Amino acid sequence: MHAFYSDQFVLPLPEGHRFPMAKYRMLREQLAVQVPAVQCQEAPRASDGELAYAHSPAYIAAIAQGTASPAALREIGFPWSEAMAERARRSVGATIAAARVALVQGVAANLAGGTHHAYADKGGGFCVFNDVAVASRVVQAEWGRTQPRGAAPLGVAVVDLDVHQGNGTAHIFQGDGSVFTLSLHGDKNFPFRKEASDLDVPLPDGCGDGEYLAALDGALAELDRRFAPGLVMYLAGADAYEGDRLGRLKLTVQGMQARDQRVFDWCRARRLPVVVLMAGGYGVRIEETVAVQVNTYRVAVEYGRGWGRFNGQFLPITGLKIPN
Repeated sequence: MHAFYSDQFVLPLPEGHRFPMAKYRMLREQLAVQVPAVQCQEAPRASDGELAYAHSPAYIAAIAQGTASPAALREIGFPWSEAMAERARRSVGATIAAARVALVQGVAANLAGGTHHAYADKGGGFCVFNDVAVASRVVQAEWGRTQPRGAAPLGVAVVDLDVHQGNGTAHIFQGDGSVFTLSLHGDKNFPFRKEASDLDVPLPDGCGDGEYLAALDGALAELDRRFAPGLVMYLAGADAYEGDRLGRLKLTVQGMQARDQRVFDWCRARRLPVVVLMAGGYGVRIEETVAVQVNTYRVAVEYGRGWGRFNGQFLPITGLKIPN
């Protein structure tokens, strides 16, 4: 299983900043030890043209050149630096690369990603560019070039299980019938002004394993009734875990792993390729966040081992060495 990383770009954050920058390298190191079937590869750099599939040229330039206003940077939650701008590009590039690989091999991942609070013209909530939106539109365009004229577009289902609603993703895809956005999230949690996803499932503070998994089962059944995807973007946020500082839900380690298994079983029954994105995770003990994420990769690797050839035309995998 291929996974792409950009943790070599470390943002110079003020002391006491809430963003757990160290967790990305910790995750990669733990995967090398515990799940060696995950082959980690440095993320490519998203180009301006790729970013423009989901973002305005003015916003792309403001991040690239460091001219975003202080108010815009406060909304993002990061001070501007060259490392911040480069890491944001690489995180998008990682999801584009993972989507291309998943369409051939069944599953691939970004060791970060899931930056679902970024809108077309602004960032927010530690999200600079929206990797899900950019990557979805890039592979839809590439897929479309392999299809006969008039063929239906590649349908993308965004299954967002980060504890915070994916407001930026929902806003970008509103009115786009080729993408279905599903979000299970804390009702009273950030962002306090939600956007309308295709299917929103708000959950109460303190929601535990049983209530959560029942809600997920119902949401996947509803998705099944309303949409037939050709690709799934799975935001496997670790912040629904009971040990998270910002999550306010009460899923156990076993509940989190059952959540992942539910999603992959649903995809397996429909033979769908899956892109795994780590999204949020702000554990009181960051080692626990990383352990939850490692478990997600264990489930994903098993999914990849059972994958047969995808029925359809394959996207070109440019510049990547894909094993047989």
